[in-house]
Amino acid sequence: MQLAAHTAQAWARLGNVRQVEVALDEGRTILESLTSPSNPDDHFMIDPTKWHFYAMDVYRNIGRDPLAQVYAEEVLRLGTDGNGVERSPMRIAEARITLAVIAERAGEHDEALAQGFRALDSARRSIPSLGMVASELTREFDRTGHGNDPDVLEFRRSLAAPLRKVS
Repeated sequence: MQLAAHTAQAWARLGNVRQVEVALDEGRTILESLTSPSNPDDHFMIDPTKWHFYAMDVYRNIGRDPLAQVYAEEVLRLGTDGNGVERSPMRIAEARITLAVIAERAGEHDEALAQGFRALDSARRSIPSLGMVASELTREFDRTGHGNDPDVLEFRRSLAAPLRKVS
């Protein structure tokens, strides 16, 4: 399932929508055939909720914003417990970046900035992963003509600042 998801991500970054759909269909088929893990926190077990994370990333990359938004909202919901505690901080940070990209594409610049900064507020960040996704947001800022906006420049500085070590 994870290999199919990574394949879909690679095709999305290459812009091949047809192959994205083939890989996503393969991954869904595999996921449906699996039993629920006894310990979903075990890194080596298939976490069915991770599929939403992969789909969000893929749909953001191919510009299918309505689907990316649905999956991002589901990642936020599944990654937060009933008391509002974030159980999956990296997934949540990337979901917020996804919502920021979608907002910027829709002309909602202030919302994009708010989501972007909120994503960087996480106490736990993976530099390579979050940096790659956040760079997609900075490209959107540039594309929409907001690249030199003072708040965007601050976002870029925040992104480039030393990140806290992942624990």
